[in-house]
Amino acid sequence: MTHIAQETGLSREQLYRSFSQNGNPTLKTTLAVLKALGLSLSLKHPS
Repeated sequence: MTHIAQETGLSREQLYRSFSQNGNPTLKTTLAVLKALGLSLSLKHPS
């Protein structure tokens, strides 16, 4: 979690709060965490 916090520029507390059971992370936070993990999010229009 420390590494992800450093990579995203968010505090560990912010990350834990955002992704807790009652959390509600923003798209910006979610994308930053995915990027820190080496992942990406893609959307596809249904055919």
